[in-house]
Amino acid sequence: MSKQKPKHVNRRDAGTPDLSRRSFLTSAGTIGVVAALEARDVKAESQPADQTSTDNRPGTAPLAMRINGKEYQLRIDPRTTLLDCLREIVHLTGTKKGCDHGQCGACTVHVNGRRVNSCLSLALMHEGDEITTVEGLGTPGALHPMQAAFIAHDAYQCGYCTSGQIMSAVALLKEPCGPEDADVKELMSGNICRCGAYTNIVAAIQQVRKT
Repeated sequence: MSKQKPKHVNRRDAGTPDLSRRSFLTSAGTIGVVAALEARDVKAESQPADQTSTDNRPGTAPLAMRINGKEYQLRIDPRTTLLDCLREIVHLTGTKKGCDHGQCGACTVHVNGRRVNSCLSLALMHEGDEITTVEGLGTPGALHPMQAAFIAHDAYQCGYCTSGQIMSAVALLKEPCGPEDADVKELMSGNICRCGAYTNIVAAIQQVRKT
């Protein structure tokens, strides 16, 4: 007695979805776009921080600072770093969060004219201080000379460290520094460029120092 071969079942006829690579990627892409649009809509609905914060939640503390020439009256969590205050509360995102441990210099800002790593400092420590971020140095139509020099010398690649590099470089102009490239490298050693654009960075700084 011969055995009867099992009848081939067409997956489409059986009601099983035809999940091809193309349909999978199309579906995944659609989901990604929808998620991005939803995130965009949520962001659009959130209101940007004004110069005065009305956050009166229990446990927050008042903070008055002058940032890029504007007065800010804020209420913040006492644990907030200066970096997170600038980025998340005041929405000045030019200051970058790199290592968050004071080792890379991407978060460098000026406090009363001196450069500091904003990730290592609590915002409440700067009551009444004058804070300058990269947004306060210049505008697209009126660049700070250091910003213009960085562009002229291609002193960046990915650009993530660039704002911190520029803030340190501007502060260096007012600090005791010898004339040689090695002197500049020493004073800029707290700012790491993972792309390795150090030669161009030094060239940009030296151009501004000479002019």
